Amino acid sequence: MRNIFLFIRRYFNFLFFLVLQIIALSFLFRYNKFHEAAFMGVANELTGRINTRYSNVEYYFHLKKTNELLAAENEKLLNIQASNFQPADTAAKLIQDTIPYDTLGNKRKYLWRSARVVNNSVALQNNYITLHRGEKQGVTKDMGVIGPMGLVGMVVNTSENFSVVMSMLNRQSSVSAKLLKSGEIGKIQWDGASPSTVTMINIPKSAKVAKGDSVVTSGYSLSFPPDIMIGTVSEVIGEKSSNFYVLHVKPSTDFFSLRYVNVVSNLQSAEQKAVEEAAMKNQ
Repeated sequence: MRNIFLFIRRYFNFLFFLVLQIIALSFLFRYNKFHEAAFMGVANELTGRINTRYSNVEYYFHLKKTNELLAAENEKLLNIQASNFQPADTAAKLIQDTIPYDTLGNKRKYLWRSARVVNNSVALQNNYITLHRGEKQGVTKDMGVIGPMGLVGMVVNTSENFSVVMSMLNRQSSVSAKLLKSGEIGKIQWDGASPSTVTMINIPKSAKVAKGDSVVTSGYSLSFPPDIMIGTVSEVIGEKSSNFYVLHVKPSTDFFSLRYVNVVSNLQSAEQKAVEEAAMKNQ
């Protein structure tokens, strides 16, 4: 307290001048319309800038919650897509109340769940991604994983609350794919060289393919819905000793910035797998 009084005593003249100056300015701005308008303009500009800075800081600290809300909303939108419901190729259908159907009576085939990425590797030969969703949240092995821009990988291991995904940037990864424009089927693999390029093989040289063509999932896999974006052709290599092209494909997914993904479940995979295995046993 003594220091405060000493400070006021030492700078009394200056402090008294500031008080008088503030009083004079308040009279000026209050009773002079021109100066009042000028002052309000400056004050509004200043407070606007301060509020903008504060809003930006507040928005930054709320990004986590915003991303979670967007992921949940995206999950809802994905689950109401018409492509998730596929009718059987027959005129007769047995409908049970316990089986989910859409308004047209088509049985649901794909179910989407959003998940947060908690670990991700890109620089290894065999890269994996860890998700904070596991068996308790309905995630099981062999489910497909798709990001905001396209294909990410496939679930290879699960625990109660976590799951591990084999990234497309993994030398053991192999995804059935097709050229969107011409429909030729091939395979997407990774040679471990660059995270910005994967390889598409088994495309015949009779196919019409050019740089910039889109590559999507073929629909032949039990893990992925058809026509999910994989990437675009960046280079077409025609080897003389082969009747097939080797295509370099730039992935549409940015594996360096993955934060949220969607795990897709094929609800009809067990039925398809069972009938295919039965057919193999009868051979």
